[in-house]
Amino acid sequence: MVESAPLGKTIPRAAALVALVLALSGCADMGGDSWTTAFADPATYELYDCKQLEPVRKTLANRQAELQGLMAKAQTGAAGPVVSELAYRNDYITVRGQSRLAEEAWRKNNCHETPPPTPVVAAPPISGGKRAKGRPASNAKPAPPSRSGSAVY
Repeated sequence: MVESAPLGKTIPRAAALVALVLALSGCADMGGDSWTTAFADPATYELYDCKQLEPVRKTLANRQAELQGLMAKAQTGAAGPVVSELAYRNDYITVRGQSRLAEEAWRKNNCHETPPPTPVVAAPPISGGKRAKGRPASNAKPAPPSRSGSAVY
């Protein structure tokens, strides 16, 4: 026969289990600012200059938006919240931490966005004036004489 544990021992175990679940439930929402930098190296962007930080910031912003989209898409499924948390949350938190550190380095270096390049519009060709069709312009060199039929000695 299997003996069951006395009631006095199961209540402390159940209470401990409930306490553990409540303690860990606070970790489920790790999107807060205090956790984001825990998964990123704080010295990563220390020596970056503005030219190096600008593409990094854009890449991190794109990756963060991509992960948010993937998490939102995963949430629509039957087990969506679980899949979203297991598959994407750690990457999302890491990218948020890296993005935050890159932004801090950006502000510390007093960086400014590089304006987009101005498109160069080709100017229309300058014509020396109106000319008749088939006639050379006045500053054009005359064509060499043709050598068909007559020989020049």
